[in-house]
Amino acid sequence: MALDWAGPELKIDDYAPIVGDAQLALLRRLADRLRGKRVLHINSTRSGGGVAEILRRMVPLMNDLGLQADWAVIRGNDEFYAITKSFHNALQGEDVDFTREKFDHLYECNRDNMKLIDTDAYDFVVVHDPQPAAMVEKKKGRARWIWRCHIDVSHPHRGVWNYLYQYVCRYDAAIFSMSEFAQELPIREVLIHPSIDPLSEKNHELDQAEIDAVYSHYDIARDKPVLLQVSRFDRFKDPLGVVKSYKMVKKHHDCTLILAGGTASDDPEGEAVLAEVREQAAGDPDIHVLLLPHDDRLINALQRGADIIYQKSLKEGFGLTVSEALWKGKPVIGGSAGGIALQVHDGHTGYLVESSEGASYWTRFMLEHPETRRHLGQVGREHVRRNFLTTRNLLDYLGLFLIVQDDARGLHYIH
Repeated sequence: MALDWAGPELKIDDYAPIVGDAQLALLRRLADRLRGKRVLHINSTRSGGGVAEILRRMVPLMNDLGLQADWAVIRGNDEFYAITKSFHNALQGEDVDFTREKFDHLYECNRDNMKLIDTDAYDFVVVHDPQPAAMVEKKKGRARWIWRCHIDVSHPHRGVWNYLYQYVCRYDAAIFSMSEFAQELPIREVLIHPSIDPLSEKNHELDQAEIDAVYSHYDIARDKPVLLQVSRFDRFKDPLGVVKSYKMVKKHHDCTLILAGGTASDDPEGEAVLAEVREQAAGDPDIHVLLLPHDDRLINALQRGADIIYQKSLKEGFGLTVSEALWKGKPVIGGSAGGIALQVHDGHTGYLVESSEGASYWTRFMLEHPETRRHLGQVGREHVRRNFLTTRNLLDYLGLFLIVQDDARGLHYIH
């Protein structure tokens, strides 16, 4: 069983100065009703992307609250991850040619993982995203199974969705990040926004010396405004569109662009996109394309040293890098996609754009109005504190566990 992971020792009390005693008291009341219950989270990667980041913090906090929570990661070969990447894109609306052989390979890998991951001892099994969805075939006994969808399946490729549907409808509940992302299902559907952890290495406060040291290490000048996008090198994140926007801004303002990110073990396209970005950036010493190691403090420092942060996604599940930026008091220029619109309130915490030209316009505006830039960042930080922190995410999960537990007892709630 793939439980070879020792998470950080986290204490819920440490969040009191940020979210207040009242929210923690509510968390404890809910957790007391679930004390000793066993929870298993299953996903497709231990690192890379927002799902892994959420689980790395949430699982230890569930344990601190008195539940017994574990995290298992499915195993797959290169072909499996190539297929699931196409599967992921198809669910977000891309026209993908999927053969019966590919569907069969997905199922074979899930069947192999069913033998490796023991789910029988748990009260709640939470399966994240499409890759391990077929694991629900192991459902039996007292366990309540929940499918957590982190991506936008509002307009999926119908053939791919129909394949996934046969498994999703066997769960006891499905979670979506936004109501707009959901499909009609014969099971309970709930809305839970993702979250960031304000005390994680990626989000806690840093002193200025550490920020300066990171910029110095990468030979990035601090004598001009810094524009930054932190994302996996993924076509849906539109890094080439960010480069185009920067080049338009550069005609009017001397500035620096950083495109920082990595590739995830379940995303085989990342290397190809990275090569295209490097080609577009070639010859401009003020464009820094950084393929980063897994180092959250490094990302934290880059975000805190930036003046304006982009998340110019064309498709987006939620976009936790937006919450990360806003938490650090930085205004965000975001693509009008997915959950970005829940975080970037146009003209209040940043600006939503549909094109590179739009991103260029609002970048120039904020560079010319630094007071506006600072105000947007201040409002954005409070918006995240109220809506997108780990403690709120935990509250939602505990509430859902109680509801599906009562469903099993024949106690029904309004969907």
